[in-house]
Amino acid sequence: MTYNIAILGASGYTGAELIRLIAGHSSMKIKALGGNSKAGQRMASVFPHLRHMDLPDLVTMEEIDFSQIDLCFCALPHKTSQEVIAKLPKTLKIVDLSADFRLRDPEEYQRWYGNPHAAMEQQAEAVYGLTEFYRDEIRAARLVAGTGCNAATGQFALRPLITAGLIDLDDIILDLKCAVSGAGRALKENLLHAELSEGYHAYALGGTHRHLGEFDQEFSAIAGRPVKVQFTPHLMPANRGILATVYVKGDAQAIHKALQSTYVEEPFIDVLPFGEAPSTRHIRGSNFCHIGVTGDRIEGRAIVVAALDNLTKGSSGQALQNANLMLGIEETEGLMMAPLFP
Repeated sequence: MTYNIAILGASGYTGAELIRLIAGHSSMKIKALGGNSKAGQRMASVFPHLRHMDLPDLVTMEEIDFSQIDLCFCALPHKTSQEVIAKLPKTLKIVDLSADFRLRDPEEYQRWYGNPHAAMEQQAEAVYGLTEFYRDEIRAARLVAGTGCNAATGQFALRPLITAGLIDLDDIILDLKCAVSGAGRALKENLLHAELSEGYHAYALGGTHRHLGEFDQEFSAIAGRPVKVQFTPHLMPANRGILATVYVKGDAQAIHKALQSTYVEEPFIDVLPFGEAPSTRHIRGSNFCHIGVTGDRIEGRAIVVAALDNLTKGSSGQALQNANLMLGIEETEGLMMAPLFP
């Protein structure tokens, strides 16, 4: 069976990544591409690397006949996404890549994103889209909220350790480096080549990054009490990739075993041999996440390092993985491509 797919926000990086992934999918056909700012244009002119594909032209959302669509990916900015999704047919399956349905508490959403939630009916049915930990709920969902790319990386490293009670919950330091595509495709002065290249800087210092809302929500739910991590993101002059270095108090060998046992059957999570560290070079363009563990010279401390591609496993690949589950397709379909190297 072939399912008809719509992508809203197809002129952005995550939209283009969805198209690239669906190109290798045996059960999905792209029926409509929404992109209001570039409506009327051909995808070959917006993204020349996709010119070999037979794709519909970009149109406004109002021009799409959703009665012909089986599943819609919504790759729009937060705030816009909830307004759009509230107007879509109530029976349409949706995977949202924005932040609008990640936080279950509307007060937390307003705190982190600065505006009231405008689609609480849809929020009530949304399932958090971290596939490896919400698989059963995602299968039965109509609306899935994709995670933040930084939030996904940190959770892959830490969720099993919190569940197993292996680390000090009051002493978690998460140092994360993210490539520039995580900031989206909009023109921004600080992302110009001359401003960004040959440099490397921290941002959202002091606990102001919005993905902390996801860490607080998910880690506290696992632990059964409030858990707050110390988190500093850094922008690196690379197109793709996230590398998270997590410093914890706990036995490094036990931490490694817990991660291995958690992910042993997971097709996209690879725990490296003890003492090895992953690199963003080795997951680029793929839906894989590599995790490494080592001890520290300070007794009783461990270092966990996780790497994934922010556009694939951190966003569009995760979205396709969830869509496969929602449509009853093999979860790995369209996602087993090898990483790009060098």
